[in-house]
Amino acid sequence: MQQFGIYEQLITQVVEQQLDRERFYVGERQLESDEAAIWLSRFMSKLMQLAIDRIPAGEKNRLEQQIQLANKFVFWLKDQLSDAHSIEENLVNTQGKILTALFDKRNPLAADLAQYSNTIFPQTGLTQSELFSGANAGLSLESELKREIQSSDTIYWLVSFIRWTGIRIFKEVLQEFTQSGKKLKVITTSYMGATDQRAIDFLAGLPNTEIKISYNTRSERLHAKSYLFMRNNGFHTGYIGSSNLSYSALSSGLEWNLKITSQEIPHIIKKSLSTFETYWESDEFELYTGQETCKQKLKAALSNDKDQFSDVSHCYFDLAPKPHQRTILDKLSAERTLHNRTKNLVVAATGTGKTLISAFDFQQFIKDKPDAKLLFVAHREEILKQARGAFRAVLKDNQFGELWVGNHKPEHYRQLFASVQTLNNQLDSLNLTADYFDYIVIDEVHHIAARSYRDILKHFIPEILLGLTATPERQDGGNILNDFDGVIAAELRLPEAINQRHLCPFHYFAVDDDTDLRTIPWKQGRYDIAALTQLYTHNDQRARKIIASMQDILVNVHHIKALAFCVSKAHANFMAKQFNLNGISANVLTSDNTQERHKMQTALRTGDINILCVIDIFNEGVDIPEIDTLLFLRPTESLTLFLQQLGRGLRLSNDEKECCTVLDFVGNARPEYDFATKFRGLIGKTNTAIGNEIKDDFPHVPLGCRIELQKQSKEVILNNIRKAENNLNRLRALVNRFAQDTNLPLTLANFLQVNPSVTLEDAYKATQSGISRWHILTQPQLVERELLLIKAYNRAINTQLLVCNSLTYLSFLHALCDNQFDVSQVKQFDRKTKDALAMMAFYNFWETPQNQANSKSVAAGLKALNHPVLTAELKDVLSILINHVEHLEHPLASLPNKALQLHSRYTREQIFAAMGEHTFAKRSSSREGVKEFKSLNIEILFVTLNKCEKVYSPTTLYNDYAISPTLFHWQSQNTARPERGKGLSYIQHKETGKRLFLFVREQNKDENGRTMGFVNFGEVSYVQHQGSQPMDITWKLHHPMPNDIWHEAGKLAVG
Repeated sequence: MQQFGIYEQLITQVVEQQLDRERFYVGERQLESDEAAIWLSRFMSKLMQLAIDRIPAGEKNRLEQQIQLANKFVFWLKDQLSDAHSIEENLVNTQGKILTALFDKRNPLAADLAQYSNTIFPQTGLTQSELFSGANAGLSLESELKREIQSSDTIYWLVSFIRWTGIRIFKEVLQEFTQSGKKLKVITTSYMGATDQRAIDFLAGLPNTEIKISYNTRSERLHAKSYLFMRNNGFHTGYIGSSNLSYSALSSGLEWNLKITSQEIPHIIKKSLSTFETYWESDEFELYTGQETCKQKLKAALSNDKDQFSDVSHCYFDLAPKPHQRTILDKLSAERTLHNRTKNLVVAATGTGKTLISAFDFQQFIKDKPDAKLLFVAHREEILKQARGAFRAVLKDNQFGELWVGNHKPEHYRQLFASVQTLNNQLDSLNLTADYFDYIVIDEVHHIAARSYRDILKHFIPEILLGLTATPERQDGGNILNDFDGVIAAELRLPEAINQRHLCPFHYFAVDDDTDLRTIPWKQGRYDIAALTQLYTHNDQRARKIIASMQDILVNVHHIKALAFCVSKAHANFMAKQFNLNGISANVLTSDNTQERHKMQTALRTGDINILCVIDIFNEGVDIPEIDTLLFLRPTESLTLFLQQLGRGLRLSNDEKECCTVLDFVGNARPEYDFATKFRGLIGKTNTAIGNEIKDDFPHVPLGCRIELQKQSKEVILNNIRKAENNLNRLRALVNRFAQDTNLPLTLANFLQVNPSVTLEDAYKATQSGISRWHILTQPQLVERELLLIKAYNRAINTQLLVCNSLTYLSFLHALCDNQFDVSQVKQFDRKTKDALAMMAFYNFWETPQNQANSKSVAAGLKALNHPVLTAELKDVLSILINHVEHLEHPLASLPNKALQLHSRYTREQIFAAMGEHTFAKRSSSREGVKEFKSLNIEILFVTLNKCEKVYSPTTLYNDYAISPTLFHWQSQNTARPERGKGLSYIQHKETGKRLFLFVREQNKDENGRTMGFVNFGEVSYVQHQGSQPMDITWKLHHPMPNDIWHEAGKLAVG
């Protein structure tokens, strides 16, 4: 092997001998068991092809010999495997023929079945790929698609738009296809007004045909073109490429379309169908029935999009919460129900429907309190009118609410939409008690520092206070959380907002600026401003590097509309001068010239200036959607501030802005500076350590986004992250410094409070000895005296509790701590549930039956855990974990007890203990993906969504996934068949009374290297299946999964 480059092949013995590991770098990875079948069968296929082809061509009976060789291999497999029958079925017939058709002669489909078969059989066959490129030579896509239609059993089409000229080509074959009882499903959009209503109405009039349309005309959400032809015999085909349903695209255009087959690349066909099914179940696409209301809606949408530059707009008010709104509503409910926090702050980007969220939340609130009195406070009449309209639409009450602003005066005060100025002016004369309003909404709550807002909050004490904002930074620099129970109740995070098209994508570039910040003093969590200013304003070389980088990365520096974030007024003035000296129009906006704010905004918006140099957040409340470039000319220590600054460039705009280009100029940072949190904020949760994300060049960025680190910047950032990691040495330094930083006693809770960058996961990460870092650093003498007990605590916390989020189980453990681990004194659970929870705790701490403490019972084993120091520490851990629970859980009546709650996460050990599989006398060794509890007639399906530890494994990624919040696609064991055994038991589970439960996790290990727990999706019922050995089964969940879980499980969901 002398050719250098990248490879992806099995290392055979011959290849291994050719790999000179002393001379060459040899990249390799371990083959994983979940992908081995694909890799080895692909390898053997090539080997078999080579062997069969080598039988001499001159032999008379060459075909017979080739078949014999194939059958010898089949016989060999039969001898190796226990399921000999299924192998023997695959012996090749010695006649050597290819089956091309099978039809019933009784009531035949045509008089001449041979001719009929030839007419409908695709010219390109059913087993290999083909490229249609629109060239003069070769088959036409139009003729081949007609054959595909005629030979299919179900058709799925996904296209951006449909023209009558395209449908007209297939008019007759589609009529014949659907009239024969076969199904046609079509997904399309009204984007750009390109779809013809006549084409849609024709399709809607066909029998056995369903159409779904996206009316989201302002977002370019669907550019895919896919034509899938499914056949009951498993010979599926598909076409993926550039052709929409129009005559030019299908016949005369230079379009590229790739034909794919299930016999050659089954995982692509499978992913295509799975994606279609997930889109079909999405709220993004609405069913078009052909009724008059549907026709009018489509007509208006098509007309609206063609006239997108007119002043006329059409709005279709959806009274159901969108997925991101449901997630926020669920979190608000959890905050109030679980944590008794009723002052709730909601943070979400402008345009995400915060006012609608408050209306939906109030709608839920009045179910228990129908006469609840509402106060909605905002600072402008326009906002108040819009808010009242939203509440009226959600509540379906056109008389709801009165305005109190300007010339509007209320007749009563039961549902009041008031301006802050009007309300504040009337507070002294307003004859309303402090508890008069049950539910108060403060819009744009970052204004809360103003006296007018504070007086309102002091005057009224509602049952629910809801604050809405896109920028959770008070104008006076104070902490907004002090008014909202210390937490952000719910937040639509940046990656989610971009994926759902509420914000535009960003292209982020980290550029090395040749500065060294390691000697700059660090004060109160940030660099010293005066020292940074001195460094930056006496550094013409840095300014030249900044301008050179802009000219290299940006399309045209004279066409940008940019904000430049500077460290101080002096720095802002310096950079504006540098830009202007280099011919780039720039100006400064600080507190020294706020009277010119409007003038500056207009100049930037119209392009009269290209760069506005500002400090920190660009004048709170100022909104310029046209901003397309952000320059971070200083390090931003606060993640919240960084995201707010970034948000200034991510507003959607009506101009040609495709993305926001972000240039972040990076110097050698102090170890206190937190790069990891910044990049985690940009990409969101990924279950991959942020260091690996950086090394792999960010494979999980939000849709349409890029993060590019220059080589030197990448090294600086990775080096900083490595030094900042909470390893043993860094934790030791923090522990030793604790007494200098605070007068508090050194407890776990106090330590984490003083050091917010340290997490429970950091503190309890086990060392080689199996003892946590925390105990080694803070309890060395206790470790020596109580080694067995400390190991039990470490094991439970590190491997079990940190991956569990069940409020019921965590509360049970907290109650045990309160009662010195005397389980008989824990009273708030029924007997069966308490016994199950006790068994879960027993195995979490002691791991084995009849534990190392030689206890005679579960109760005695738990009692042996009591220790004044360790129990107090465990209570701290449990309090933190309970405080982080964000979901409501519910008992399942079909389970034998209430230990395993719906939508909570558990380890396999906890599940087995709760179900009685682990007992005091015996521990189950089962590690299979399914577990049957025969005495209960219950079976649990354990699902790992990403089975392979690779970043991306296309052959295993789409075996198990959520189709919608109520439908789940699951692949059975390889031996399952629909006609007998396990497969048949799944199909007939309702008849036999068997109950099936689904427990799902994202992958084997989380980003901290801990084995992940499984989320209890609850009971499921059989819907349908496809295939055999394995079977692809669709289950219906008895309870819809919450939106945050659906986001993880719905791999193919829209956005």
